[in-house]
Amino acid sequence: MFRKDLVFLHAPSVYDFRKDTIMFGPISDVVPSSPTFEMYPVGITSIADTLEQNGFNVQLINLAYQMLRNPDYDVEKVIAGLNPRVFAFDLHWLPHAHGSIEVAKIVKKYHPDTPVVFGGLSASYYHEELVSYPCVDYVVRGDSTEEIVKQLVIAIRQGAPVDKIPNLTWKNADGEVVVNPLTHVPDDMDYASIPSYKYVVRSVFKYASLHNTVPYADWLRYPVTALLTSRGCTQNCSICGGSASAYEKICNRSKPAFRSPKVLLEDILFLQNLGQAPIFILNDFRMAGPEFTEEFLTLLENSNIKNELVFELFFPAGDEFFGRLDKALPKYSIEITLESHIERIRKFNGKLPVSNEKIEATLESALRNNCGKIDIFFMTGIPKQSYEDAVSSVDYCAYLLDKFHGDKRLSFFVAPLAPFLDPGCRAFEEPEKFGYRQFYRTLEEHRQALTMPSWKYILSYETDSMTRDEIVEATYEAALRLNKVKKEYGLIDEALYTDIDYRIRMARDIIREIDNIVKLSKDQQKAMLQQMRKKVEAVNKATICGKDELKWPFKERLSNGFTLFRVLVGLFFKEWALLFNRIRLTLTDDNFRIVSK
Repeated sequence: MFRKDLVFLHAPSVYDFRKDTIMFGPISDVVPSSPTFEMYPVGITSIADTLEQNGFNVQLINLAYQMLRNPDYDVEKVIAGLNPRVFAFDLHWLPHAHGSIEVAKIVKKYHPDTPVVFGGLSASYYHEELVSYPCVDYVVRGDSTEEIVKQLVIAIRQGAPVDKIPNLTWKNADGEVVVNPLTHVPDDMDYASIPSYKYVVRSVFKYASLHNTVPYADWLRYPVTALLTSRGCTQNCSICGGSASAYEKICNRSKPAFRSPKVLLEDILFLQNLGQAPIFILNDFRMAGPEFTEEFLTLLENSNIKNELVFELFFPAGDEFFGRLDKALPKYSIEITLESHIERIRKFNGKLPVSNEKIEATLESALRNNCGKIDIFFMTGIPKQSYEDAVSSVDYCAYLLDKFHGDKRLSFFVAPLAPFLDPGCRAFEEPEKFGYRQFYRTLEEHRQALTMPSWKYILSYETDSMTRDEIVEATYEAALRLNKVKKEYGLIDEALYTDIDYRIRMARDIIREIDNIVKLSKDQQKAMLQQMRKKVEAVNKATICGKDELKWPFKERLSNGFTLFRVLVGLFFKEWALLFNRIRLTLTDDNFRIVSK
């Protein structure tokens, strides 16, 4: 009854990152996690919560975070000491291709007879290749696998066949790969909390470990949370693995599935009882249509929201929308991934294919309606973008700052499309149409690429407009120019400007040093790279912008003591109720075994 049914292991991007010298560069500079990519997918917690609600014991161990915070953390010792019925790994995005497989190999070393299951978008795309690895037994496919994993765990507990479980790829007794039909595609998301913070909090007390569930390195100091509004997307950006066509290809999803406004509000209110940090609302909820948008805005207006909410915008908005947010919330901010300031490029790519005038009108309206912060992201390496197209995005940033009188609520970022093109996106599937030359196609090729000595060689593509070298150089040149613009307009202070300028120039020099090192023999490469290790580590984080530039400021991390105590007591009694579910399940299993005999 107390044995763990399933243990989730979130692996680092590259398993040996603590001893290998790899210049990851700016590939994670505009996301909360480090180049270790220690942030685990939100779907893990919804799967774990679904299983626990049905009487199973589930533990999440963020190995990547534990390895990052403690150089002496012994992964093999931890894994050897575990004894679940099933081990589970996320392979949602390809940067985890190396680490996840390597940790799965360690699992099989110590637990050769324990099933290993993988899931996530990348796992779903490469399901047949992935399950061919000796360390992988099952792959659950699709974007909503809570029910699939539950059925699989039940089958494993009871020794039942798995041939009728939808969305499952597996190996039979002869080692042959079997692909069950992908038919489980829920059309709404209200059956699960995504992510399930209630599971995370219960897990901390249940397994007496906070660090196993911490989502990224800086989270304890800056505990921002996020809520997923949908699975799937109405937009079809050519380079996005979460686009409409990618979801249809990988997940058999023809339209997005949404969480209802009522359920989203319940999660917001729960989170504000835990703490006062900002809550990031993932995906543009307006994709669900005007009725959904109206209902959600009305609920926000009629509720006592205390936390800042941050919204993604996938298309323009105006005074009506921003005015409603201003009325409903104590503070709100927005994020816009513009990718390029050039309209023809955005139109070809499918990302915000509207005029710059409409983009600027959106910004003007947001500022007029008391938006707290506006993050605007540009990218290098997108389709039909030349070197000059990439670096001139900084000129547009300066133009916007002039237009809006240097408003410090505007925050700009430029980053490479790296390290890989997402499998399933239109550019990956039709590279010639979008002007890409790909260096890696298979899962194993991407796995091996992650161990290359610099992000230039990890990069899985070049375009008909820029070589790998030009993509790298354009990224650093644009970052240098943007850093200067930020200083000139007072968006950052002199100290941060000087630090970032130094890091960018140092990173560019290191890239050139590594270019010379890769010409040497393997033994010479290893020795030279080891000598550079400390220098490389210095520029592997916050190279092109300050990490604090991505943050939304707030004062208090925790809610008042009484509110927090009440939440924790409720979760304590919930854990007792789940214990009775486990007793029932254990008795059911015993009866099943008696009948079988």
